[in-house]
Amino acid sequence: MTDQAAQHSGTGDAAEGPRLTTRETAELLGVKPETVYAYVSRGQLSSRRAPGGRGSTFDAAEVAALVRRTGRRDPAPAQGDLVFRTGITFIDRDRYYFRGVDATELARHHSYEEVAEWVWTGEIRPGVRFTAPPESLAAARRAIDALPAHSGSTDRLRVALVAAAAADPLRFDLSSRGVLNSARGMIPTLVGALPMAGGRELPADGDSGNGAGIARQLWPRLTAQPADAASLTVLDTALALLTDHDLAASTLAARVAASAHAHPYAVVSAGLGVLEGPLHGAASGLAHRMLAEVVDRGGAAPVVADHLRTGRPVPGLGHRLYTGEDPRATALFALLAEVPQAAPVLAAARDVVATTARHTPLHANIDLALAVLSVARGMPAEAGETVFAVSRTAGWIAHALEEYAERPLRLRPIGQYEGPRPPRPLPAG
Repeated sequence: MTDQAAQHSGTGDAAEGPRLTTRETAELLGVKPETVYAYVSRGQLSSRRAPGGRGSTFDAAEVAALVRRTGRRDPAPAQGDLVFRTGITFIDRDRYYFRGVDATELARHHSYEEVAEWVWTGEIRPGVRFTAPPESLAAARRAIDALPAHSGSTDRLRVALVAAAAADPLRFDLSSRGVLNSARGMIPTLVGALPMAGGRELPADGDSGNGAGIARQLWPRLTAQPADAASLTVLDTALALLTDHDLAASTLAARVAASAHAHPYAVVSAGLGVLEGPLHGAASGLAHRMLAEVVDRGGAAPVVADHLRTGRPVPGLGHRLYTGEDPRATALFALLAEVPQAAPVLAAARDVVATTARHTPLHANIDLALAVLSVARGMPAEAGETVFAVSRTAGWIAHALEEYAERPLRLRPIGQYEGPRPPRPLPAG
């Protein structure tokens, strides 16, 4: 028995040893009371109804043994929100940090691949490049070729991911080295499997673009316009900036998959499934269409008015974690100012912000900045979602590495049943 458990007299008699209330048990384990009953349902604790039928009691020695096996965790917050200990991203006062380093500064001085390595390992590997395994790339391209022509980029990425996983016999190696080896091949495979913009032929497997940075490999899959240095810098910086953003919805899904010890490809697939939602990764497409309309109509006022009249929020504005402008947008706007083709679109974005501010003080977010790039350089509306998905793959891998080190299947909430009370008669028919 731990010293702390021994101090609780509980409700049992001397022959059995002390018993603890649910609240006392939760405090010792550092969990919510609901989680105590989850331990009971899994057979890790036994319970007994308290005298008078109010609540349950638990054997103090059994609780102490569970504390020794699992380790005491910090108590859950009063509001009941899930909290994950993570060493990856910290967001504070309208800034965010990767492993303690300002993320916008990292993205300004390092490539996407270098930032990914930093997020994964805490080390910078100057000049690092990721290479797609030929077998995985070939399998991913064949799978994408079988899709309907109208398939979206996220559809293609998910299918490519499944095919690449099937081609990787080492995908079940969940050691840090194994996961990182899979990740370094997975990202360029996803990019290399995407079709070229404008209907151009894909390069042969032996000339897939391996050796070039991810941004340069991705560019011709987003637009038929030739790349220039300034635009490539914007794309590479966007990839770096979007690598992670704490526990976004897609990252939570990825961690749940990792908690079940799903392999890295399955973890990324879980993230992609959530990312496709219109309130997450697909939000940049809405900003793209809105911004293109502003450019076409010569001003933001009529477009913003249409959104307000129909009760639709103006895309690309506001973020729940920032009171001012999204720092990722700020960083990209500064780089977009160096891209000549972006000048009219950037002005249109500023017009949207200023016009909307007359109604509500919202600031630009990353979706608006991605829309400036995609509209200015002739990319489709889904280009921002593609950038988001490719970039965030590195973040999902980083969170998977953390989750693999945790107790398996810890992310198992208990449902609060609100249906008819059993037993009920067997339905007729």
